[in-house]
Amino acid sequence: RRKFITSVESDHAKVKRCSFLGCSCPWKGFACLLCSAGGEVVRLQELEGNTVTIHTGLTEAQSDAHILWFYGPENAEIKIVNSESFEGKIITNYYSQIFRDSLQLNRTSGSLTIRNISREDSGVYKLQIITGISLDWNYSVDVYAPVLKPVIRNQAEKRSVSLRESCSPLCSVENGKDVSLSWYEERERISSISSSDSSERLYLPLNKTNPDCSTYTCVAANPVSTQTTQLNITNICIKTVSGTKGPRDLSKSLAAVLTPVGLIVALLILFLWIWKKKTSNKFVKTLS
Repeated sequence: RRKFITSVESDHAKVKRCSFLGCSCPWKGFACLLCSAGGEVVRLQELEGNTVTIHTGLTEAQSDAHILWFYGPENAEIKIVNSESFEGKIITNYYSQIFRDSLQLNRTSGSLTIRNISREDSGVYKLQIITGISLDWNYSVDVYAPVLKPVIRNQAEKRSVSLRESCSPLCSVENGKDVSLSWYEERERISSISSSDSSERLYLPLNKTNPDCSTYTCVAANPVSTQTTQLNITNICIKTVSGTKGPRDLSKSLAAVLTPVGLIVALLILFLWIWKKKTSNKFVKTLS
């Protein structure tokens, strides 16, 4: 899933402006697009593990164009791809000590593909194309881990509360980059929380007096993924309502009682069997 926050795609206004400036370039039909080179930053948000292509929007390059890609966590200063024509041959070098042989350049468009992208690959990328003049494009790539599934529990279990407050659902999720946690009633978001401190777990209570009167869903999300958990009142609150126990709790209680009873019965049967056997042996000896 790819989300573009900004774009370098040309529109009618840009075409008119570029034509007015009289820009020219070696890409057929893309003189106006090249006028924007270096002027805007394309921002991409990606899910780690995916194969990502940083598109340039170009369709045809000169065969002798010198194409370079640079990368850096904050500034694109490290050369990662160098592709040029030498004596009629195309020579492309990848600097795989950084990207573990995961790069692939498309010389036709200048686009760069990154296989199995990781969060460590987040940063600034720069494309530089040299054909007599040098043109630059800048990209900002943010890579995210998939958000984890939120967990709902009853926070009233650990304190003394009145019957009216005995069901107090609390949703939580492990925090991460740009993670948010929200409660939805039906399809309407009723509360939300986020924190820039990714080391802290996110917690969000459902502040409803009667949470069994509607359908509630807890949603954890970041820019590239979403996980949901629907509130089940019976599972999380039945233990605290009027002091009653749910089926699972009753099963555990019965098991705790029946296990020692069963052991006692088994020992009693064994004792009776041994006693009967001894009594029978004595009776046989007496007859003899």
